[in-house]
Amino acid sequence: MNTLLYEIKTGLEGLRLGLSGALNITEDMEALQTALMLNKVPAVWEKVAYFSKKALLAWFQDLIDRNIQLQAWSQNLETPLSVCISYLFNPMSYLTAIMQVTSRKYKLPLNDMKTQTLVTQFRTPDEVKEYPEEGMFIHGLFLEGAGWEMGNPGQ
Repeated sequence: MNTLLYEIKTGLEGLRLGLSGALNITEDMEALQTALMLNKVPAVWEKVAYFSKKALLAWFQDLIDRNIQLQAWSQNLETPLSVCISYLFNPMSYLTAIMQVTSRKYKLPLNDMKTQTLVTQFRTPDEVKEYPEEGMFIHGLFLEGAGWEMGNPGQ
């Protein structure tokens, strides 16, 4: 995240200086300016971070949300009650860490561990008030071309 934020800051600062006449416009600056005008994520930012099909505005909001989650996580150094898995740069490493903790807890071989996903009735991460007995709560999964029926909460 720090590398990406540094790349964004230096690229935009360089473009600002180029547009004001303080620096000569380079090919990289032109590519950045073109991507910004077309509402596309600049290729240099994707190369440093993560590929996304989102338009620049949606990608940037996603970047802000990722950064907020990381800042909150690093302030108190405790895993959030529910982690937005799609905000992680490498979500598989988080799932592997959960398996490692479970493996140590029950003294089972890590190679025998598997992930299991159970769907809860929580509609937002704010509804989670405590850690689960086993594993961790995650959110941020998406369905394409489908919807999720929450069902009757009384059943």
